[in-house]
Amino acid sequence: MASEVRETIYGNFAAAFVEERLVNLCDPNAGIQTGPFGSQLHQEDYVSIGTPIITVEHLAENRIIHEGVPLVSDADRDRLSRYLLREGDIVFSRVGSVDRRALVRKAEDGWMFSGRCLRVRPNRDKIDAGYLSYFFGLPAFKEHIRAIAVGATMPSLNTSILSDIVVPHPPSVKEQRAIAHILGTLDDKIELIRQRNQILDAMARALFKDWFVDFGPVRAKMEGGQPSGLTPEIAELFPDALNKVGVPQGWNIGTLGDLATLNPESWSKKNPPTEIEYVDLANTKWGAIELTTRFAWADAPSRAQRILRPGDTIVGTVRPGNGSYSYVSVDGLTGSTGFAILRPKDDENRELLFLAATSSENIERLAHLADGGAYPAVRPEVVLASPVVFPSSKLMTVFSDVVAPLIKAIEQNKHEAATLGALRDILLPKLLSGEVRIRDAEHMAGDTV
Repeated sequence: MASEVRETIYGNFAAAFVEERLVNLCDPNAGIQTGPFGSQLHQEDYVSIGTPIITVEHLAENRIIHEGVPLVSDADRDRLSRYLLREGDIVFSRVGSVDRRALVRKAEDGWMFSGRCLRVRPNRDKIDAGYLSYFFGLPAFKEHIRAIAVGATMPSLNTSILSDIVVPHPPSVKEQRAIAHILGTLDDKIELIRQRNQILDAMARALFKDWFVDFGPVRAKMEGGQPSGLTPEIAELFPDALNKVGVPQGWNIGTLGDLATLNPESWSKKNPPTEIEYVDLANTKWGAIELTTRFAWADAPSRAQRILRPGDTIVGTVRPGNGSYSYVSVDGLTGSTGFAILRPKDDENRELLFLAATSSENIERLAHLADGGAYPAVRPEVVLASPVVFPSSKLMTVFSDVVAPLIKAIEQNKHEAATLGALRDILLPKLLSGEVRIRDAEHMAGDTV
């Protein structure tokens, strides 16, 4: 099969594959559609209970991020029903990162998409949605879509551009589905790891909030009881009263600057690396660095300057409400100047620093302080000035001892997910081009179980 190939704009594909324009592979009634115009739906129309509507910020690598998704009323949903999503749709970023797309799964069936997105609805009799979405993930396709997007400053797509895209594919939908199943098996494993991490992260954040935001153990002692779930030795470390400003007696109010240094290392013309592994805001979401990009230093973006070290916390300063933050656990990364890099002064405070800087309360505070029109932002110094309540040093040590294993497990899980993702990315072009046979790929994927 590998010896019988045809040349395409994306490289060599199996000669048995056929090529068709995307518009001919889509639902004839609602194939490729732009989201609602700004005049049809405004940000002030968002409500606290309703139907989720995804924006560009919620498109991860072939999946939809659920955190921070705005909601629209039932009336707006019914009025704009043509913009509803169903399982199997594929959503593209219409502006900016035009190579970003996500497959709509069962969990997002019935959601909506915003005006900054485009929806592709495949014709299931002609093309498998999973296969098509993985095709859109090919590095060669991403390079192509970036090249044909219109606009130099802010690339954008439209329905005409997407309609004319040529898609090589096996003529058999059954074969397409088998290819997508193999790649989807790896993605399913990655998703299970992500779900485990969400649980571990929620445990760490719940403890931080109870101890240092809500002061749960202190309030329990004030009511004459004992803090639940704590050993007597740990409970003894909590005061039994709050002071006049509502902080536990003997505790102090400080800032992240008491725990960390800001942007401690940067590349410069005097110490340029040969190449970098770049972390940007767009691919850093709610505690996870989802994608990094390698660049020769000469080709790196101008914002690629901040040297990252294990133990650092990075917090996005542009549209901080988007949750572009993460804990750093590996060496050799370079971050965007769009991050505030917080490096702990004491390793024992790494966990407290991360959880305080990225708590929902602090992210909301930074989002409220951001200004600047289309790209609201805060200065890194504003992140460093985030308020923190400091307990006794003994309790800070106990907190680190309890939470550090959770953070460590999260980071180990991320490494496992990255390994699976790397295998998927190796298989992706080989499977979709017909270079690797399905049975060989099944064996490779099975070895990762």
